Amino acid sequence: MDLRHLRCFIAVAEEQSFSRAAERLHIEQSPLSRTIKKLESDLGVVLLERTSRGTRLTWAGQVFLEDARRILLFLEQAKANAKAAATGYRGTLRIALSDGIARVRLSSLLALCREEEPEVEIRLSEIPFSQQLKGLHNDLYDVGFTLADEVEEGLIAEPVWRDPLVVAVPARHPLLAHKRVPLDEVLNYPLVLCHPEVCAGCNQQLERLLRSAGAQPTVAEHVATHDLMLALVAAGYGIGFSSAAHISACKTTDVVARPLAGRSIMLTTYLLRPDNEPSEQLSSFIRRVAKVAT
Repeated sequence: MDLRHLRCFIAVAEEQSFSRAAERLHIEQSPLSRTIKKLESDLGVVLLERTSRGTRLTWAGQVFLEDARRILLFLEQAKANAKAAATGYRGTLRIALSDGIARVRLSSLLALCREEEPEVEIRLSEIPFSQQLKGLHNDLYDVGFTLADEVEEGLIAEPVWRDPLVVAVPARHPLLAHKRVPLDEVLNYPLVLCHPEVCAGCNQQLERLLRSAGAQPTVAEHVATHDLMLALVAAGYGIGFSSAAHISACKTTDVVARPLAGRSIMLTTYLLRPDNEPSEQLSSFIRRVAKVAT
């Protein structure tokens, strides 16, 4: 077995078709089929089943797919580490980002890292929350940021940044008659909410807020990015939610931010890391995160 076998298998598994996988890999279908058969022979298991509807993974294939992806990712990281070392870096921090962390927070943190420890390379990955959890468990990432606090055993979620929740309203909207908008009036309009899988943490915090209102909101659209939420709000599709830190970095005149009436409602960003003694490098990074919060 070699890395070419793994790449071929991953392509077939993801495309669920030998013909599409062959096109993606720029090879003929016959050698691709022989490669998969050789891989299955080496492993002594059946990884793929051909059906009238295409190709599907066996249970053994599903398990092997996760490991194959992990092997190739480790290889890419090893290459990147070697290149970083050759250009003078003395260490690497692998940081996973979920839920669209506010740009102003992230920019301040990265600038502080470059100022205080320029010899450490910062490697960022934007991924869904579920993949962040897997990556932290499997040592693909050293630390992560998310708005979710419901983590699995073996991980720690530490609240690091708290930002006021605001309502994103189209310009010239009736809700702008309020300096602080009542939540029950917001719920009279359709909402543009974050996607429950792509932005799991933000979705969790907003769901708690909406449940506390005791009403079933009308959802116009679920979106994966803050920019798309603002675009739909500006176009009149509905009302959105954001943090003051996030929306302050957006240069837009067709969407207006208003705080909610009543008590100040905060969106909390959490730092996730494995539940063990952090390295000196990671400890220094965590101290910088705290500096940015002040």
